[in-house]
Amino acid sequence: MAEDYQAASAFLAALDPDWQHHIAAIGPCLHLPHPARDPYESLVRAIAYQQLHAKAGDAIVGRLVGLFPGQTFPRPEQMLATGFDRLRSCGFSAGKIATIQGIAQATLDGVVPDYATALAMDDEALIERLVSLRGVGRWTVEMLLIYSLERMDILPADDFGVREGYRRLKGLEVQPTRRQMVEIGLAWSPFRTVAAWYLWRVPKPLPSP
Repeated sequence: MAEDYQAASAFLAALDPDWQHHIAAIGPCLHLPHPARDPYESLVRAIAYQQLHAKAGDAIVGRLVGLFPGQTFPRPEQMLATGFDRLRSCGFSAGKIATIQGIAQATLDGVVPDYATALAMDDEALIERLVSLRGVGRWTVEMLLIYSLERMDILPADDFGVREGYRRLKGLEVQPTRRQMVEIGLAWSPFRTVAAWYLWRVPKPLPSP
């Protein structure tokens, strides 16, 4: 995988001077997927982090896992059996509780596939299947594709950090729209996941003196 990241970095750096300078400043891609996580766990974790800073998401997931000592993550049947107030105490909103319990039920029903099935599925087929679940949008499934299934060519065009990173990279006045981001990102295929990783790391410009 390290060789794939090196090839991706070289490909992106060759696009134009902006990419070249940014990649030189950041260094090698250190993307860390979590391939041991099944789709159920990956989706629940992604919901926990939705619209939150990473530290807040870390805290919520930590409290959730803390409800089940000796386990790395609660299983779907345990999630369904956990009362609203206990989940609320972890920091989940009412909407997120409904979503994660819906994901748990859909896993038991076979709608959320196991790891091997998901691995064999096409990106868009998996997205179409999972966005049918309440509260699960395209971004959530894209996080599953990037972090659990280790797909190399996923661009989360809805992601604020990706669009803002591109705005900063290019010195634009406004962020590109989702549709514009999709079009722009075609030039980064087949390494759009690595492009997103670098865009998440474009620094804020220094304030004018």
